[in-house]
Amino acid sequence: MIVEALGAAALGLVLAAVALRRLPGRLPHQALVYATGGVGGLFGAFVAHSSLGPGHLPLSLLAATAVTAALLSLLPRPGTAPERPRERATA
Repeated sequence: MIVEALGAAALGLVLAAVALRRLPGRLPHQALVYATGGVGGLFGAFVAHSSLGPGHLPLSLLAATAVTAALLSLLPRPGTAPERPRERATA
C-alpha cells in the first residue's frame, strides 16, 4: 500500500509538472498546481484501492492518473481572446 500511495503521489506531481510546462500562463500559482496533482493522485488511488481491493496496482495508478487529470483540468483560467476588428455602423 505504501508503494501504491508513493507511486500515485509521484504520478500526480509529474502530471502537474507537465501541465505547468504546457500551460505556463494560464495556471494559478505553482504550489497550488503541485498540491492539486499530488492530492489528485492520492485520492484516485484511494478510490481505486477501496473499490477494487489490494493487488491491483496498475488499475490504481490508472485511476490516480484519471483523477489527477480531471482535477488539473479545472485549474486553467480562460485565455485572452484575440481582439476582433470593430464593425462600422452605416447610416
